[in-house]
Amino acid sequence: MTEFITVLEIIGTIAFSVSGALIACGAGLDIFGVVFVGCITAFGGGMVRDILLGIHPPMIFLNHIIFVIAVLSAIVVFIAAYINKEKFKIFKSKIDCINNYFDAVGLAAFSATGAEVGFIQGYSDNALVIVIAGMITGVGGGIMRDILIDTTPYVFKKHIYALASVFGSLLYYFLRQFLDNISLAFALAMLSVIIIRILATKYCWSLPKVSISMSNELNNKNINFNKQQDDEALL
Repeated sequence: MTEFITVLEIIGTIAFSVSGALIACGAGLDIFGVVFVGCITAFGGGMVRDILLGIHPPMIFLNHIIFVIAVLSAIVVFIAAYINKEKFKIFKSKIDCINNYFDAVGLAAFSATGAEVGFIQGYSDNALVIVIAGMITGVGGGIMRDILIDTTPYVFKKHIYALASVFGSLLYYFLRQFLDNISLAFALAMLSVIIIRILATKYCWSLPKVSISMSNELNNKNINFNKQQDDEALL
């Protein structure tokens, strides 16, 4: 079972590291920035989960192989993008599409493994802990990635993302309770997340939101604040 979880962690790490690195390349970061963002995308959610569950130090610091895999994955993406700069710009839409598949696989793998960590830590009777552990593992790194590249986290504004992670984690919780075959529970939970993400992207499914433009109001407030500061400086 441990070997199976390790395989899933490797799959999720590569998928999220590649996804984060692609977005970092698109944001114009240098090689250090691309590797850093790639690694944060891969490890950020797991680190937050471990801290919340009282696992110290977070498991990533004890698993050097996974860390190296994430770094190498991000470096490969940077080199490929650097060598093919013009193609990277021309085929950006196709790259975004490919990135979406990597992101879906990473989300699925980490949502399931995150939920399993909750079970391992003894919270098998607490569905809320299991689901939160799975969701944080799945979406935490992506939130950190988007903050680092100075954009509103994808999970808060586009398509069904966190909800897919919640569904997969909850499904894994129930399957884990009633199935003896844990590998089957992993497979079904991951498949559900991947299907939801792909369908949400294809058909542009999104949660309801309120779009209110506050740019003019904020600009007026900034102008008034700056004017007040200037007046005080003159006094």
